[in-house]
Amino acid sequence: MVALTQLVLPILLSAFLVFVCSSLIHMVIKWHNKDYGKLSNEDAVRAAINAGSPTPGQYIIPHCMDSADFKNPDAQKKFIDGPVAVLYLKKPGLPGMGPQLGGWFVFNIVVSIFAGYVASATLPVGTDYSKVFQVVGTTGFIAYALGEIPPAIWMGKPWTVAIKESADGLLYGLVMGGTFGWLWPK
Repeated sequence: MVALTQLVLPILLSAFLVFVCSSLIHMVIKWHNKDYGKLSNEDAVRAAINAGSPTPGQYIIPHCMDSADFKNPDAQKKFIDGPVAVLYLKKPGLPGMGPQLGGWFVFNIVVSIFAGYVASATLPVGTDYSKVFQVVGTTGFIAYALGEIPPAIWMGKPWTVAIKESADGLLYGLVMGGTFGWLWPK
């Protein structure tokens, strides 16, 4: 068995390399740039949302508190007429990437810690590269990719976006698996 403390270097390095990989995907390749559409009446929608003075949070349109509300003919009509949406509102202000990038890096460390934990609990010292790659890469894929599917099932996230984000997760898992395989204790 490998102690998790023996995996500090692969944990930190894999988190950093996933961060770099993600940055390349979003800032150089830019294959997610078209994942978000623009409403043709964006200003009117913004004005309508602002008129309600909502606080930052998650909203659903039309709103039904529980399944009994779906029996109401007025609620049914709202769903039929549309729009049906999930809306996330952030605090107003100029976007600053610092807190989001910091949060993303911390998330990468947490994923690497859990992947390292799974590997340390299942693989002994001296395990060959391919087995470490398999275990850590699969764990990384699960952590980064599979969570993209439920929003497509339940919330209307376009499947093309969920699949692209899952492909990112596959790449991140491969980076993690490779890093841990390379630095696995001998």
